[in-house]
Amino acid sequence: MKKILILSLLFALSSHAQVKETLAQKLSKLSTQISGVGGVDIASGLKEALNKGITQQVSKLTAVDGFYKNEAVKILMPEELQKVDATLRRIGLSSLADEGVKVLNRAAEDAVKEATPIFVSAVKNMSFTDAKNILLGNESAATSYLQKGTTTALYGKFNPVIKTSFEKVGADVVWKNIINKYNAIPLVRKVNPDLTDYTTNKALEGVFKMIAVEEKDIRTNISARTSPLLKSVFALQDKK
Repeated sequence: MKKILILSLLFALSSHAQVKETLAQKLSKLSTQISGVGGVDIASGLKEALNKGITQQVSKLTAVDGFYKNEAVKILMPEELQKVDATLRRIGLSSLADEGVKVLNRAAEDAVKEATPIFVSAVKNMSFTDAKNILLGNESAATSYLQKGTTTALYGKFNPVIKTSFEKVGADVVWKNIINKYNAIPLVRKVNPDLTDYTTNKALEGVFKMIAVEEKDIRTNISARTSPLLKSVFALQDKK
């Protein structure tokens, strides 16, 4: 019986080792393919995929209602103002609450127009190593690459645009009215949120969410690979 148990254990360990070796060989082979003559094509393919995400998805957010009528990215009142929203609706000021949400989204739509040049620069500067890591990464690796490389610059661009846009679309007046009306209600806790910072961060969140949608589509849906380059590059990803 001891011999049988020992033999079974040795067989199990051997099988596990073989599986690990097979996986290592597969990844090594794929890495060799990626590192070979087609390396430039792979970097170009990843850049094309990112540019496609920017063109197909981010540009939609700059249109009127690009945020406001897209439930995936629509900016709602900040968490600390949920009571404000509920209270305004309870006392018959639903239209004011709705307008407050709308102007936040209008400001975000304005701000995202500043994103494209920053994204283009980040994509242009992608190295071969970046491209390889993205191709072998998870379904949002390209989005994460952009997020890491552009968030600081995007915040710097978005924030002043949103501040100006608040004035342009009348958000400053609307929100001053909302806050004043709410703070005038007896016994409520007074609020004074930084809506510019909040809207900037929510706009950034929406941008990367939409790029991730396009990236996932290209990675998982062969018909979304709309050029020979995208097809050949992401075919390598399919083999990993």
